[in-house]
Amino acid sequence: MSKLIEKLKLIFGDRSLRERIFFILGILIISRLFAIIPIPGIDTLRLQSFFAGSEFLSLLNIFSGGGLSNLSIVMLGVGPYITASIIMQLMTVMVPKIKALYQEEGEAGRRQFAQYSRLLTVPLAAIQGYAFIKLLQGQSILPPLPLNTLLVDILVIVAGSMLLMWLGELITEFGVGNGVSLIIFAGIISQLPTVVSQFIFTFDPVQLPIYIIGLAVALLVIFGVVVVTEAERPIPITYAKQIRGERTYGGLSTYLPLRVNQAGVIPIIFALSILLFPQMIFQFLSQSSVAVIGSVASFALALLSNNWFYTSAYFVLVFLFTYFYTAVTFDPDSVATNLQKSGAFVPGVRPGEATSEYIARILTRLTLVGALFLGTIAVLPLILRSLTGIQALAIGGTALLIVVSVVLDLAKKINAQVSVREY
Repeated sequence: MSKLIEKLKLIFGDRSLRERIFFILGILIISRLFAIIPIPGIDTLRLQSFFAGSEFLSLLNIFSGGGLSNLSIVMLGVGPYITASIIMQLMTVMVPKIKALYQEEGEAGRRQFAQYSRLLTVPLAAIQGYAFIKLLQGQSILPPLPLNTLLVDILVIVAGSMLLMWLGELITEFGVGNGVSLIIFAGIISQLPTVVSQFIFTFDPVQLPIYIIGLAVALLVIFGVVVVTEAERPIPITYAKQIRGERTYGGLSTYLPLRVNQAGVIPIIFALSILLFPQMIFQFLSQSSVAVIGSVASFALALLSNNWFYTSAYFVLVFLFTYFYTAVTFDPDSVATNLQKSGAFVPGVRPGEATSEYIARILTRLTLVGALFLGTIAVLPLILRSLTGIQALAIGGTALLIVVSVVLDLAKKINAQVSVREY
């Protein structure tokens, strides 16, 4: 406890770090204020009943930070930006020029890559906004809108999504941690008082064993995420001795830490975005007057609504995205080249290509453990929901996984800032 108090004194005693933290809090408060400003002409009662009966919309509401359930001006949240980022990451695999832009052209190339993601966010937000408005009109939650009003609403929705994206990037640049993840985190935490109050008013002593199971799952997720996030596999590194004049340099031994969960919470966010975006499109197409389109969309919706299919797809996507994101963000060839240039080597392994293969082999095995863990933790609450029938378990599990991962990442970033200032 005393160490925690000392750490807090260091954090808030440093002016620069204190300003960064207060900047984050200010931006998050602004994002929450936008989430309570609704678009006009909503049937509130129909909206509440519509959301209560849809697990898909409840999960989508997590990413909008609660703005979707209010039909606020930021109702899409950072979802379009996340989808655009996924598409651009996939393009690095398929288009060599984009891969070179992202991995080989340094900071300027990454800035250009981020700019492409921002530009792609605009049409994606427009498509999602239009599809969602039409879906709500089909449910009589929104009245039929004339063309000019529809265009204005879509423009407001796109502007709201771009605004949240901009606020997230401001946090990343001038605050601490990943801004988009923090905005999603703030949206989840903001719904906590509502969830607690609903639990208190609907408490049923008969379901006490189910509540205990839910608490046990929550503690298991927290413990598992902390353990796996902190777990590392050290690779020993030795620097060759170099004699310059009368002095000897190098000869030191250190290690290269490889994290078990190299991708963090990103695979969960990617997998949910991939699952949610087609559901939104199929929800819209199911209202089509064309019989063939409507029937195909209804079949796809029924398939995605099947709990076991959804759970299996969720697990597979989380597993694949863990490998994919790790491959994009960690390049063994680059690490091996940098080690060779600095005169470092792995004992018992030849520098260069052999070192790259050695690191890649270890990373593949570690990522297997991390991917299986993330996939299992992601679908475990869904399986429990199918067994107990309590929908909150499924949504709470995903939200809890995101919250714990974001908190751990933020704590690491703040500790790094404190360490820099101490030195």
